[in-house]
Amino acid sequence: MAGIFRAYDIRGRYPDELDEATAQRLGNAFVALLAAERVVVGRDMRLSSATLSRAFIAGAVEAGAEVADIGTVSTPLLNYAIVAGEFDGGAMVTASHLPGEMNGFKLARENAIPLSGDRDLPLLETRVGEEPVARAAGSCRRLDMLDAYIGKVAGFVRVPKPLTVVVDAGNGMAGPEVPRLFARVPAWRLSPLYLEPDGRFPHHHANPLDPETTRELQDRVVAEGADMGVAFDGDGDRCGFIDERGERVREDLVTGLIAEFLLKENPGATILYDLRSSRAVVEAIERAGGRGVRSRVGHAFIKALMREEDALFAGELSGHYYYREMGFADNGLLTMVYIANLLAASGRPLSELIRPLDRYPSTGEINLRVSEPAAVLAVLAARYRDADLDRLDGLTVSYPAWWFNIRRSHTEPVVRLNLEADTGELLDEKRREVLSVIRDAEEAAKEV
Repeated sequence: MAGIFRAYDIRGRYPDELDEATAQRLGNAFVALLAAERVVVGRDMRLSSATLSRAFIAGAVEAGAEVADIGTVSTPLLNYAIVAGEFDGGAMVTASHLPGEMNGFKLARENAIPLSGDRDLPLLETRVGEEPVARAAGSCRRLDMLDAYIGKVAGFVRVPKPLTVVVDAGNGMAGPEVPRLFARVPAWRLSPLYLEPDGRFPHHHANPLDPETTRELQDRVVAEGADMGVAFDGDGDRCGFIDERGERVREDLVTGLIAEFLLKENPGATILYDLRSSRAVVEAIERAGGRGVRSRVGHAFIKALMREEDALFAGELSGHYYYREMGFADNGLLTMVYIANLLAASGRPLSELIRPLDRYPSTGEINLRVSEPAAVLAVLAARYRDADLDRLDGLTVSYPAWWFNIRRSHTEPVVRLNLEADTGELLDEKRREVLSVIRDAEEAAKEV
């Protein structure tokens, strides 16, 4: 089991890193850790998810829990089920956007509060290594929450005006949900791409952050004259948008766009944005009368801070968007609803709505493999010591006309660099400069 416990969840290659025996021990330890009496379990469409789910449920039942098995669902539906069903916790068998040979677990306690790597997951890992708990009172039953969940999401439709939307579910778990949602909003026309769940991912991997995965979607939007395109990841908690011209929309700018819309209904509300987001995002929040709060990267950290701040909404550069009204959880389907609301209410195209936010040139996220991340960050802090420095997550270096953040990945052996500037010329200059400092620091670290 070494290496499968991550910062936000549990992930490993099936079956050599994560198998049914491990899943059963996880189910048992999960129930014991939470002292849970009632838990709900869902799974995605991966080829290994059904057997891993059955094994996890067997371990949970062995520990005495009453388990509700909700079958193949999205992660947002699982989160909804935890809250709506007042369960003591829940487990989603998924590896999100990762390749089909990977699998894992996203685990949450009551109210869909995620187990995190800074406390809960290390405790769970310890319990997995102990003798399993054996109680006789456990049971398992099937439960269908799909219609109730779709009804909840459909309740957020504000302006049901005619729209044509191309949706690429990437053969993931948003696929069964999308047609049911559109059936409740007859004014919307759905143009579907790869809605059938298929754990082999026969068309492309389900990662909307990868431009290669959205090329067909972009072409379809233009060919059909659609109002927008939406791409979902494998477990449906993340999405990306294509405007009516077939152009990708930056995920952080979507945060600013939705924040402006929500603040009209909720003046003065608190909105969270991850620290990699463009300065345009917090400027939009404050211009709309909201209170913008920076957050660390990662769903466990953002959800915890949202509860602390009683935040209305939060957004990440990775395409996760979180809603207080959905249990402070991320929800791709609801995000699609809000962008549709914006288009219908404004009568303007998506490219025009996003243009005022898209004013600072950015590198996007650059992944760099370095052998000594701590040494690299120390060198950068010394090199830019006259800047405004903070270490909320990695290192953020801020000057009046440009800034960057560099942080270790929690899921890959890389550091991630994001840099933004007031002009394209300054962006190019500072990107070359910062990358040069990183290369020199890496070479120096190797020589020590």
